[in-house]
Amino acid sequence: MNKFGTVLVTGGAGFIGSEVVKQLLARKYKVIVADDLSKKEAKVPPECEFVKVDLTNKKDTVKIFKGVDYCIHLAAKIGGIGYFHKYPATILSENNKLYSSVFEAAVENKIKRIVYISSSMVFESTTKFPSKEEDVRQIPLPITSYGFSKLIGEQYCIAFKEEYGLDYTICRPFNAYGINEAPGEEVGYAHVIPDLIKKCLQGQYTLELLGDGNQTRCFTHVSDIARGIIMAMESEKAINEDFNLGSEKEMKMIDLAKVIFNLCVPNKEFKVKLVKGFRYDVKRRVPSSQKAKKLLDWEQEVTLKDELPKIVKWIKTTQNL
Repeated sequence: MNKFGTVLVTGGAGFIGSEVVKQLLARKYKVIVADDLSKKEAKVPPECEFVKVDLTNKKDTVKIFKGVDYCIHLAAKIGGIGYFHKYPATILSENNKLYSSVFEAAVENKIKRIVYISSSMVFESTTKFPSKEEDVRQIPLPITSYGFSKLIGEQYCIAFKEEYGLDYTICRPFNAYGINEAPGEEVGYAHVIPDLIKKCLQGQYTLELLGDGNQTRCFTHVSDIARGIIMAMESEKAINEDFNLGSEKEMKMIDLAKVIFNLCVPNKEFKVKLVKGFRYDVKRRVPSSQKAKKLLDWEQEVTLKDELPKIVKWIKTTQNL
């Protein structure tokens, strides 16, 4: 593959998207960012071409695909578990419009490949751990609109390959974290790490934790995820394949809360109050990333222990806490 081709990143001003763009630019790609700037903290580097666009508008979307070699499709309606529960219809409707517009534009402009960024939420109904890529077709369907909508996106990849010959790669990030992800206005609207940090810095004591605290996640730094996405895009072995991109180190939410509390409030004893969680909350999420290791030579490099202090400092500074 010509490493200096043109890459369109939809949602390139978002949390994962901005890191993907940063790494693409470092590798000397020509980068086009398509984003609606719906996130107030969105930033776009001056070195790339930026198009503010509603990607559900097919006519406008077709235009920005001209001359594009690869599309990394990140744009989506996304949030924490609270967001999933409040806007299920919006998530399904808007994400489906995005798929139709983006995939049709990709075919019309004959791009080389679309790299679709799915989600670990496609595994939300699984009881098989660690979750392997092939499990997706063998487990019950996702319950939440978000998980289901991301699975629909995967089916778009398969269907457009079968009918139009559009090559694809599917990447599933597992619990991305890092600086540049702000906490939500309401609990559950962003992801758990920024939400917990915000509550600690605001002085919530006793710290409230949703659910029983035994839910587990495998946190993966955004730079590792972005690196995996680009490695998949660059690899011929990744054509028409799917990859889990996640740490395999499982962590309970109660343990995460304690680590964050001790970083934010080192002079107090950790106390937690368990409060009723949301109706649909994944109890366990553990990936197998062995396929990415074997075919892409990808592995997690950044550790949560090293990065959490940096995230606390960033949120304290940017949120004036």
